[in-house]
Amino acid sequence: MEPKEVEVMARECIICDKKTVTGNNVSHSHLKTKRRWLPNLQKVKALINGEVRRVYVCTKCLKAGKIQRAL
Repeated sequence: MEPKEVEVMARECIICDKKTVTGNNVSHSHLKTKRRWLPNLQKVKALINGEVRRVYVCTKCLKAGKIQRAL
């Protein structure tokens, strides 16, 4: 799986497009308030198209080795 073109954008994984999800907290009395679920993203240096870039990658993609880290 190739990483997509790197642009300035909201925090999302460049490999699997995982991003923030929204929903509601629901209390016992069924009152609803907005909340967000944030993905576990890490800012890493990675080799993308032969150059070193700082990108956001989720920990699942890092653990699976879907991106080559630059040291």
